[in-house]
Amino acid sequence: MSETDLCLPPLDQVDPAAFNVPSKSCDCHAHIFGPRKRFPLIFDRSYTPPEASIRAYQNMHRKLGITRAVIVQPSIYGNDNKATLEAIKQYGEKNARGIAVVPNNISERELEMLHRGGIRGVRFNLLFKGGAKLKNLEHIASKIVTFKWHVQLLVDVSELQSIANKLKKLPTEVVFDHMGHMPTTRGVGDVGFQTLINLIKEGRAWAKLSGNYRISTKRPLYKDAVAFACALISASNKRVVWGSDWPHPGLYDNMPNDGALLNVLDDYAPSDTLRRAILVDNPARLYGF
Repeated sequence: MSETDLCLPPLDQVDPAAFNVPSKSCDCHAHIFGPRKRFPLIFDRSYTPPEASIRAYQNMHRKLGITRAVIVQPSIYGNDNKATLEAIKQYGEKNARGIAVVPNNISERELEMLHRGGIRGVRFNLLFKGGAKLKNLEHIASKIVTFKWHVQLLVDVSELQSIANKLKKLPTEVVFDHMGHMPTTRGVGDVGFQTLINLIKEGRAWAKLSGNYRISTKRPLYKDAVAFACALISASNKRVVWGSDWPHPGLYDNMPNDGALLNVLDDYAPSDTLRRAILVDNPARLYGF
């Protein structure tokens, strides 16, 4: 598909939660797109999404009993964070946080403005056009440490060994999107995935239990991703969070059901205590709720 082809919208149907969703549960990874007239897309992008409003996102959350959110700046807006800041405001600043994309020369005053708007981290998207560049990682990390923000990485961790030492030296926490975004066919023993596991064990990284459908080859239940999620939880159940990845940008077939994506926690974390840690306690520490 080309960047001009329109992605699929999220499903209207949301399967009910299969367990009692604890109070103050947080969806730690989602994007808001639009309105297009107010927030134009960058020209050099990897996909074109349909509009996905904050109202539709909150409606999905109401159906699942989720009351907190982390809005992640998508690559199609480059480093213009206005849409993400507006989404945080509309969701409710008490219950929403955000992850920004910033230029290398961002000023402290601009960072302060983003912090007041609910931003708590900077994303480096190494897989799609429009993301921040890895060469700027150390410089930006040195700027955001004052605000106690973290670095968020969208990267295929099969290549993680090459940058692991660089990450260990950062003054900030590091959070990995989508369980490391590595195809499940490589197996949990893959040296890159094990590098991620070791970073988590050493207290140098976090992982999002999101995007199972992005790494799986076994639709529609994505059972081959369970071993990866369980390995991340075993590395440290205090350094994992869950995210829906709503509205699932970049997909052109087989749109996942958001209720089913939440219900996989029954496979990953089959106890109330563990699910509460993943949905409530860990996000509160990481994002400052």
